[in-house]
Amino acid sequence: MSGTVVSIYITPKAGEPMQSLAEVEAAPGRGLAGDRYYLKQGSYSDMPGGGRELTLIESEALDYLETEKGIQLNPAAARRNILTRGVRLNDLVGKEFRVGGVRLRGVRLCDPCNYLEGKTQPGVLAGLVNRGGLRADILREGMIRVGDIVDSE
Repeated sequence: MSGTVVSIYITPKAGEPMQSLAEVEAAPGRGLAGDRYYLKQGSYSDMPGGGRELTLIESEALDYLETEKGIQLNPAAARRNILTRGVRLNDLVGKEFRVGGVRLRGVRLCDPCNYLEGKTQPGVLAGLVNRGGLRADILREGMIRVGDIVDSE
């Protein structure tokens, strides 16, 4: 099962708008260079447990949200780091996979929350249930670029 990286987003501070990048450095134990969690500025930076280094969401989930729920959500507004196409992220929970040359482990689903709905619009939370993406940890450092292959090997 493989897909591609459609876009990459980070933000240096919690609550700030996400910025689009063509590439980003991924570091184990830290996250994506320049992102709020890499800088320990994220809302959940001090909470124990993994899955805060990198978040991914399927472009198909945003397509569903628009087609089935009538809600158009800009990928940056989804507040996930990596937008993918062609890979079922839910299937990667508990598994190792690769994004470009970076090795990751899917930790848990990135369920939508009231915070996301509050920053966007009513209906986003319900529309993204079981489609909110994946939280992952970085196992091997490297660069992630738009167009990279997402492969579960």
